[in-house]
Amino acid sequence: MTGTGSVSADLLDEAVESARQAGALTLDWFNDHQLSVQRKSDGSPVTDADKAAESFLREALANRFPDDAVIGEEFPQEQGTSGRTWIIDPIDGTRSFVRGVPLYTTLLAMIDQHGPAIGITVVPPLAEAVWAGRGLGCYHNGRRCRVSSEAELGRSYLCASGFEWWPKGAFDRVSRTGARMRTWGDGYGYVLVATGRTEAMIDPGLNLWDIAPMLTIIPESGGRITQWTGETAAAAGDWIATNGRIHDQLLRNLLG
Repeated sequence: MTGTGSVSADLLDEAVESARQAGALTLDWFNDHQLSVQRKSDGSPVTDADKAAESFLREALANRFPDDAVIGEEFPQEQGTSGRTWIIDPIDGTRSFVRGVPLYTTLLAMIDQHGPAIGITVVPPLAEAVWAGRGLGCYHNGRRCRVSSEAELGRSYLCASGFEWWPKGAFDRVSRTGARMRTWGDGYGYVLVATGRTEAMIDPGLNLWDIAPMLTIIPESGGRITQWTGETAAAAGDWIATNGRIHDQLLRNLLG
């Protein structure tokens, strides 16, 4: 999952500060009953808050790292020559955002020639953030954090953004293990896994920008993250993140 070689701690700190500032921008529109919501070609919502936060991050990255590539949800890809790619999701959970649910996140990741290198998840309404750098560990609001030590699936708490995309019979199979299942996931579900407050996040149908930060955050917090197929390459797909101890057992019950 993660490549060799630690990233620069200064680079990570700088990226965290930029992600925090971008997340703070979204609060200008949060719980605004006059918020204008447009629909993209795939039917998903987008707001001025999404565009403002991504524009802020793109400008900050272009000024600081002009040779780096940038991929974001709301604007076209910027090509680079450095071998590094920054990936932005300005509001992960826009549907939650427009409904006034304070569990949406601002996501920023960086992948270099060695693989996932930086992952940052900011939860603006909660003044909460989790970040990690390859070889540097994972931090929750500045304090080192780790996944839980729970090894029994039946005593575990599982998060999901929803259950409508699960394979047929999966909900019943997982329920029979005794695991407790909770929703309102999106990026916040991974925050809960990385900080040991839940044991798993099950998340199908993701784009690269939805999952990219977690490819550093989860391993650096001691957990495990894979696609449902077991693949670990940074790509769109169906993903599952766990504390590692229940990973294989949960996947068997999920897929049948």
